Amino acid sequence: MNMHSALKTLAALALGLLLGACSKDEPAGKPKLTIWWFQWAPADGLQQLADDYGAKYGVEVKVEQIPLSSYQDKVFLEFGNSPTAFDIVIGDSQWIGRGATKGLYVELSDWLPTVVDMTQIHPRAARYLCEYPEGSNRWYAAPCETDAVGLVYRKDWFEDPAERSAFKAKYKRELSVPTTWDEFHDVAEFFQRPDEKRYGCVFTTGRAYDALTMGLQNLLWAFGGMWHEQGSNRVVGFLDTPESAAAVDFFAKLIRLGPKGAENLDYGQSLENFANGSTAMLINYFAFFPGIQKDFGERAGFAVLPAKNGKRVSSLGGQGMSISSRISSTQQERAKIFIAWFLQREIQEEWIKKPGGFTANTQILASEAFRAQTPYNGPFANSIDTMQDFWNVPVFNELLSVTQRYIGLAVDGEMPTAQALRELAIEKERILREAGLLK
Repeated sequence: MNMHSALKTLAALALGLLLGACSKDEPAGKPKLTIWWFQWAPADGLQQLADDYGAKYGVEVKVEQIPLSSYQDKVFLEFGNSPTAFDIVIGDSQWIGRGATKGLYVELSDWLPTVVDMTQIHPRAARYLCEYPEGSNRWYAAPCETDAVGLVYRKDWFEDPAERSAFKAKYKRELSVPTTWDEFHDVAEFFQRPDEKRYGCVFTTGRAYDALTMGLQNLLWAFGGMWHEQGSNRVVGFLDTPESAAAVDFFAKLIRLGPKGAENLDYGQSLENFANGSTAMLINYFAFFPGIQKDFGERAGFAVLPAKNGKRVSSLGGQGMSISSRISSTQQERAKIFIAWFLQREIQEEWIKKPGGFTANTQILASEAFRAQTPYNGPFANSIDTMQDFWNVPVFNELLSVTQRYIGLAVDGEMPTAQALRELAIEKERILREAGLLK
């Protein structure tokens, strides 16, 4: 028996044992499992799968959806209770450091490889969504939603003969989907016509939670900038560089090629500025694109992000499934049963049919069937290998808060970019040093 077959057999046996498990503290009535996630289409899809699971195994599974703006605060407040109201939390990748080191998430290191072939989880999804510390092979989550930032554009505008002729006359080249950030700027500039209520582009730029940071970092990395030194937590001299400053300044220029208020848009607001038909290009997460495809049909096109000097990087999105440590052993086992079921290849094949249900399964991602399923699946699959993530250390939220503040000051023109980056770097090192993460 080869290794892959052995792992499949082991996974099947483990799942069977879990499905037969019982405990003395089994609650009366129908068994229940509660999952918390934020409010969006993939959570609806997960509930549909959960209903199928419940019908087959007699377990009532509820996916409770919480508004994104309050999701993080509500989750970490809930961890103060025992038991928590949720059994499984689908948490942002950046939370895993805090979940692991504070004992909030059940460690899955011994269990997870028995129910899924870890070599079939995309390495970037495993690294950012499931593992802490990086490179440790210690698992605190199983992959649920794998996501990346991509580009959606008004295909009908790009193909309009009059627009194509006017663009060529002005820029001396064909109007096409931008492959570089400089080309992106030209296209956005061309379509920026406030008097006609047409606009060039929109990004996520909101100051609540992480919208501005997620919007910027696609350019930060492509321009050669970084949040910290690779392989260490040193920030000063690595974030505050000419490359980082160039990315922030270019990002600020692009923001101004958008509708009024484009400098402060959360995820939903940026989507709305494209969905209302007024904007040529949108940079946002692929998981939001099914709704655009549904509304626009052939009028919308999808692509990977542009590059800078041949370097293209997509901000990782998505979340992993983590089990609360604040619940009974029975509920922890019940959570494992559900996660093992969800990770099966046949269930992942159903998951990808749900709006925004992107998998981390490498075999599915590489298949022609997946690429052909929707017009955005191909660009998504082409973005996976370029994904990078923000900090996921335990003090992630403190680092995010100062990043949002100082980057906001720079793009709003309230502080010189070089100064903002320098002060941000110093502040980040202070936070890391006080947390014992920087010597």
